[in-house]
Amino acid sequence: MRPIDYVAAQDMKGALEKLGSRPTDAVPIGGGTNLVDLMKIHVQNPALLVDINALPLSQIEEADGGLRIGALVRNSDLANHPLVRQRYPVLSEALLAGASPQLRNLATVGGNILQKTRCSYFRDVSQPCNKREPGSGCAALQGFNRMHAVLGTSDKCIATNPSDMNVALAVLDATVHVTGPKGDRKIAFGDFHLVPGAHPERETVLQPGELITHVTLPASGFAANSHYLKVRDRASYAFALTSAAVALELEGKTVKSARVALGGVGTKPWRSPEAEKALIGQPADEVRFKAAAAAALKGAKPQKHNGFKVELARRTLIRALSQAAGLA
Repeated sequence: MRPIDYVAAQDMKGALEKLGSRPTDAVPIGGGTNLVDLMKIHVQNPALLVDINALPLSQIEEADGGLRIGALVRNSDLANHPLVRQRYPVLSEALLAGASPQLRNLATVGGNILQKTRCSYFRDVSQPCNKREPGSGCAALQGFNRMHAVLGTSDKCIATNPSDMNVALAVLDATVHVTGPKGDRKIAFGDFHLVPGAHPERETVLQPGELITHVTLPASGFAANSHYLKVRDRASYAFALTSAAVALELEGKTVKSARVALGGVGTKPWRSPEAEKALIGQPADEVRFKAAAAAALKGAKPQKHNGFKVELARRTLIRALSQAAGLA
C-alpha cells in the first residue's frame, strides 16, 4: 500500500505553501469526483492531497456587469443560480447535461475545468498512453476509437476533453483567474487548455503550485440568447458523442455577433472562429447554419471508428443554431 499524505488548508497562503512544498506530487482536492476516481484506478498517484474546501471560493457574485464564479462553487449551485439561468443559459444547460445530480452536487467549477479525459486507454494502466506516461505510445490510434477526437489531434494523442461546462465557457469569453508562487494571473479560457501536439501530458497552461481561484464571465449582447445541445448514447449520465454551445445576437433576422464551440470532438473545448465568421452579418437561416457547420468541421481528421462524428457534429451544430435563432 502506498501512503498518501493529507492536509486541510485553512487559508490561501497555507494552501499555496503546501502545494509549493511538493510541486510535482501535491494536488488540491475540492469535490474530488474526478481525482478520487482516477486515484482508485492508479492513473493519478499524488503523494499529498491539499484539501481546499475551507477557502473562500464558493461565491457567485455580480462583477462589472458580468459574473465572478468561485472555483469551489458546486456544479448544481451554478447551474441553478438565477443570474446564470437568466444571463448565461448555455452554461446552466451544459452543467445540467453533465454527470448525475449526485456528482453535480459535489463537483466544483475548478475541478470541472481541469477534468481529465475519459479515454479508456488513459484509464487503463496496462495500455500505453502518452498523456499518462509520456513517450509510451497511444493505444487509441490503433484501438477502438469511437469516442475519440476528430479536431486538434496529433500522432501522439486523440483523447477528447470530456467537460460539458468547458464548452459553454468557451463561447462565453470566460477568463480563468489563478494564483501561485509567482502571484496572480488571468488567462483567457481559449488559451487555458492545450492541444496535445508532441506533449499530450501537458493539458493546460496551469503551472505547478498554481490554483484556480475563480472564473469571470463578461457582460455581452449574445450570452442571454445561448443554447447547449448534447448528443450521447443514452439520455443521461453519458459523455458527449458531440455537443454544441452557441450564442447569437440578432438584429432582426441578421446575426450581429456569434459564438460557437463544439464538445465531444475536440482534444480541448473547441471554439470555432471559422463558424462564427460564417455567421456574422449573415441571415439567421438554415443555409448559413449549414455553412457555419461545414466551416467548423473543415479540419476534422476522423479515425477508424469515429468517422460518424463529423456528420453528427455538423447536424448537432445546425440544430443548436436553429434553436438559438428560434427556428426549431
